[in-house]
Amino acid sequence: MTVTTLPPAVDRTPARTGAATVRRDLRAWVADVADLTEPDAVVWCDGSPAERQALLDGMVAAGTLIPLDPVLRPGSYLARSDPSDVARVESRTFICSRAQADAGPTNNWRDPDAMRAELAGVFEGSMRGRTMYVVPFSMGPLGGPISQLGVQLTDSPYVVVGMQTMTRVSRRVVAMIDAGASFVPAVHSVGAPLRTVSGTAVADVPWPCNDTKYIAHFPETREIWSFGSGYGGNALLGKKCFALRIASVMGRDEGWLAEHMLLVRLTSPQGRRYHVAAAFPSACGKTNLAMLTPSLPGWRVETLGDDIAWLRAGPDGTLRAINPEAGFFGVAPGTSVATNPAAIATLDHDTVFTNVALTPDGDVWWEGLTPEPPEGLVDWTGQPWEPGCGRPAAHPNSRFTVAAAQCPTIADSWEDPDGVPLDAIVFGGRRATNVPLVAQAHSWEHGVFLGATVSSEQTAAAEGTVGELRRDPFAMLPFCGYDMADHWAHWLRVGATLDPATRPLVFQVNWFRKDAAGRYLWPGFGENVRVLAWIVEQVDRARGERTDVGAVPSPVGLLPAPGALDTSGLDVTDEDLRALLDVDPRTWAVEADLTEDFFAGFGDRVPAALHHQLALLRERLSGTP
Repeated sequence: MTVTTLPPAVDRTPARTGAATVRRDLRAWVADVADLTEPDAVVWCDGSPAERQALLDGMVAAGTLIPLDPVLRPGSYLARSDPSDVARVESRTFICSRAQADAGPTNNWRDPDAMRAELAGVFEGSMRGRTMYVVPFSMGPLGGPISQLGVQLTDSPYVVVGMQTMTRVSRRVVAMIDAGASFVPAVHSVGAPLRTVSGTAVADVPWPCNDTKYIAHFPETREIWSFGSGYGGNALLGKKCFALRIASVMGRDEGWLAEHMLLVRLTSPQGRRYHVAAAFPSACGKTNLAMLTPSLPGWRVETLGDDIAWLRAGPDGTLRAINPEAGFFGVAPGTSVATNPAAIATLDHDTVFTNVALTPDGDVWWEGLTPEPPEGLVDWTGQPWEPGCGRPAAHPNSRFTVAAAQCPTIADSWEDPDGVPLDAIVFGGRRATNVPLVAQAHSWEHGVFLGATVSSEQTAAAEGTVGELRRDPFAMLPFCGYDMADHWAHWLRVGATLDPATRPLVFQVNWFRKDAAGRYLWPGFGENVRVLAWIVEQVDRARGERTDVGAVPSPVGLLPAPGALDTSGLDVTDEDLRALLDVDPRTWAVEADLTEDFFAGFGDRVPAALHHQLALLRERLSGTP
């Protein structure tokens, strides 16, 4: 009897200090995976435009992609996934750390040896009749001090094109690995071989996938294995799997941070530049903020990244950040000229849309793109659609994949390998009540407390009941590769290494507060620059560059002082503004109790500093009239 196993793991249990590196033989690893999965061919990708076009043409011929009108949307395509493969599958996403406690209560843990045995069974022969593509890529500019290398093996040309957009695919990565650089190995298969074990041919389909799905991460050996899904973060393994789950462990062990954060540069009318990182759960205005078109005259916002940031202390004592991705993988519904004109301009050409509707003239449409849908739509499943038919034209989690360089608001230094120095860090969620429009943390420790207690209403990007309130600490609940409470402790450690004079200030925002009638109190979108302006003015005050009073204390943080937040020209009454900044001691006392219950789920791993911050919150609440 032949016993099938995965290619041997490299035993690398790194110390919690110092860089953890490994020397893998790239070609031997590729050969081992090919022996396991049995592809008909192995193709090494170079990331060239010619290679991309050949893959696109092949997918058009296979029915995977529909070319869009070359005048209306040049170089762009529509993909329709299998209806069973439309979003992240959090229930099938596993952290396979050696100790279950290291995965923490918010992750699905599996014993690594048991998981390897299961994966060996499903991966055996999984690529028969298909091509295995070797995709060497860099997260971040090649060779940068914060960048990391990876190699993904996949049998999906759709995934190869997505990786070419979202990462920096290059043969130079192979040369760097040959010269001794370490890399994260990632293996992906849609799990739909085109031949049976006996050699019988199996008909292909436009979107192959498997009802059985695994997205498995091995933190100690820095490996990713994904099976059964061809969609998004399940299959583009440089994204959530590497850039967050595995990279967060690397950052913990090496003294840096991998975070679910956008990055922007804000320039004041006086020409002063500030850099802001912000963490928001999905569908909470993250892309809108990353590509903000400011309403205030003289202010400018430039995009550095829309989803993920890697943060590392620089030699000057600042906390520096890069966007490790090369593209945007954004949610389409709700994106429009009114909500995000920069995103709409970005999508003008060379974009792959997935699970949106098709117009009769060969363009795309989704809910929110225009006030009224065009006639004659074909929905995301390929069926005729009309208003009132009882189903959406575009899937709620439909996506666009596009190069970041196409964004009209992209900053000129977005690919600076050294990153940008952060002035402020912002946490936000979708809360209809309780959480004020903006509050500044009293201290770094209080800022970590704000990040640890972020809560937001559930979105379509993840499994669960839409609208249900759930805790999403640091917007990392589905993405942290280790115990979340240890993540909070790591933030405290990183903060302690930074120069307090240049350490970023921390803030919390909430664009979604409503009145009793359900009306949004804040207009949002481009008007959010008014909140950003107050945030960076607070940075100036902290550094002694402004002497005016910008904030007043509250139990939950420093709030804008009367007149400090520019609301000129807005349809926001004084009563609305008071409601936006209201802190009700009674409802916040309940919030504190819920936070205590939330912390209890992590046992004794919750840092004492956060228990102290909760006690201080209760003290401040008890002293509020």
